[in-house]
Amino acid sequence: MAREALAQAKADALKRGTLPGQGNKRKNTKLVRVREPGRGGDPKQFGTAIRELLASRGWEQRAAVGGVFGNWAGIVGPDLAEHTRPDHFEDGVLTIAADSTTWATQLRLLSSTLVRRLNEELGHGTVRRVKVVGPSSGPRRTGAWRVR
Repeated sequence: MAREALAQAKADALKRGTLPGQGNKRKNTKLVRVREPGRGGDPKQFGTAIRELLASRGWEQRAAVGGVFGNWAGIVGPDLAEHTRPDHFEDGVLTIAADSTTWATQLRLLSSTLVRRLNEELGHGTVRRVKVVGPSSGPRRTGAWRVR
């Protein structure tokens, strides 16, 4: 009796245009895709898509400065890059850390050239000033004179 009921159900499903086990789906049903705003269309090249994303979010300057941080040796040269590193960039001021006072002084003497070179990479007016920090020796003691 169960087999007869199953066979009858399969026959009814085939008449309706559905296959057993597929629920109420019909063969002739068309899928309509609703496009989300800003989505869809033809595929884009990866570089173009990234540039559009950076522009739409306002991240172009951050990405360019990140490129400077990543290519520091290519911008300042291997000798200077070995003893200095860009620390952070904020409001047009690039802070650079040097590993000795000698290299900090050297970098201060080259600061105007460095600002010009960075603006060539990033765009005119991006870097207004370079701030150089040397190694910190820690806090100084206050009080009376000391003899060692």
